Amino acid sequence: MSEILSGRGIDLHYGSAQAVRGASVSLHKGEVAAITGQSGSGKSSLLYCLAGVLPVTGGEVRFAGRLLRDLGDEELSALRRDRFGFVFQYGELLPELTVEENTALPLRLAGQRKSPALAAAGEVLGRLGLADLRERRPSQVSGGQSQRVAVARALVHRPAVVFADEPTGSLDSANAATVLDEFLGLARSQGTAVLLVTHDPEVAAQADSRYTMSDGVLGAWERGAS
Repeated sequence: MSEILSGRGIDLHYGSAQAVRGASVSLHKGEVAAITGQSGSGKSSLLYCLAGVLPVTGGEVRFAGRLLRDLGDEELSALRRDRFGFVFQYGELLPELTVEENTALPLRLAGQRKSPALAAAGEVLGRLGLADLRERRPSQVSGGQSQRVAVARALVHRPAVVFADEPTGSLDSANAATVLDEFLGLARSQGTAVLLVTHDPEVAAQADSRYTMSDGVLGAWERGAS
């Protein structure tokens, strides 16, 4: 597999506090990697460094061989919009949009016309068992359904990498297992690489590779059970 995303020697400071210390990560096309650790260990900060959301204090991040620090603001924004997808702990759907419109949002922001964008959204929603909810608002669906919509939104534009920050942390165990299975199954079928952070060992066990983080230090890579 070819490497799609890498971080080498990443440091991140918030003022005088150091959140990430010399972290190195490698992610390949179609790979699912998990970073585990307790709250405050620095795993979410590292995720956002790798996604180009937080500028690193030291070290480097590369996507498809290109250094993120060499990209201008517009180019970096386009990269996050077009090549990356994001799943957050609480879904963060826009309340004024329907389920279908929320799902289509990455395509619409990239300039795709409404009709094909909604058609693509409907296809992904159908694969996640959400076709009947297309016209509902986020307030009219359950927590588990809302998180599946967030997964559909992250994958609808077939990104190269999806960054998932505690994607099932707000769900009960049954809904968490369902969402995770659907998320990772669809991502793998599309050849999308997934980097997820979690404190849950059962979630991490679904990954192809795992890292453990503590006090800003990322432990050695290990291969998952899958």
